[in-house]
Amino acid sequence: QVQLVELGGGSVQVGGSLRLSCVASGAINDYAMGWFRQAPGKERELVAAISAAGGTTRYAEFVKGRFTVSRDNDQNTVYLQMNSLEPEDTAVYSCAADRIPFRVATMTLEGMEYWGKGTLVTVSS
Repeated sequence: QVQLVELGGGSVQVGGSLRLSCVASGAINDYAMGWFRQAPGKERELVAAISAAGGTTRYAEFVKGRFTVSRDNDQNTVYLQMNSLEPEDTAVYSCAADRIPFRVATMTLEGMEYWGKGTLVTVSS
């Protein structure tokens, strides 16, 4: 059992930046990791994914060029650097772990084994 805790959410103005961290209770070097978000009234969606070793990443079209996912397996932590934030980025952001270490291109909500509770990001104009 791996417990995930998201840190770093908060309120920011349009154009600002935030860095989210996902801290795991144990080793995650065998897990692909994903960041997901759920805005009010909308379904949860994939934001970014990273393979177990960190060599492969994937981004949703709506964050390409603005967000960067990375990981430090020695620290059992995955990061999401969010720049040029827009009001449409307002959502609860959650991290999740996929037992398939290389499943990045086909990562889905249903395939994730462990989830954090999420952290709220609010972008105001």
